[in-house]
Amino acid sequence: MRPLLWLALVVLAASPLTGQQPGALPPPAADSAHRLRPGDVLKIVVWGQSAYSGDYQIDERGVLEYPVLGELEVRDLTVAQLRDRIRQALETIFNSPFVTVRPQFRMAVLGKVERPGLYVVDPTLSVLDVVAMAGGPSASGNLNGVKLLRGGDQLRLALEGGIRGLTLQEIGVRSGDQILVPRKFLSREDLFLFLQLIHIGVSVAVLVNTI
Repeated sequence: MRPLLWLALVVLAASPLTGQQPGALPPPAADSAHRLRPGDVLKIVVWGQSAYSGDYQIDERGVLEYPVLGELEVRDLTVAQLRDRIRQALETIFNSPFVTVRPQFRMAVLGKVERPGLYVVDPTLSVLDVVAMAGGPSASGNLNGVKLLRGGDQLRLALEGGIRGLTLQEIGVRSGDQILVPRKFLSREDLFLFLQLIHIGVSVAVLVNTI
């Protein structure tokens, strides 16, 4: 199965065809069931222990470096499994430590946005929220043509449909994915230039006729 096939099915389900009822959307995925991947940034909080709290990134090997545990292979672990390991390790130091682990994605926002670049985003945000983090679309940006890029694959996200309200986690976005806001077919800048050319053409024509 191609990497973005499942995403395409979700988009189709979220964007009903004319005269049809919307397809059933997949149930929201809980943070605790999220499978960890390289590039994920984990917000780990140990209540009352700031030295063991902070943002920790999973490197390209799928390894997380954390106090007490050292280097830990976490690729494909669930958030709940990692939280339990951290809690068990901290129990050798603290009495009944309370630990929370929240995954965040590292992804690029490219194309016609005000501040293209790499962002660490909460999986409960929507695609529009992430575009807003990048300053929103520029004057020539086309929100109706937004695409999700993963490796050599791309998927158009029909934001005018039901997918507009889905979170990144619900549509299967993961660390390393890219959101591309394409250029409008005819932007305001294009229209202004076109009108300028017409004005110049008319002026030249008038000048020729007066000679």
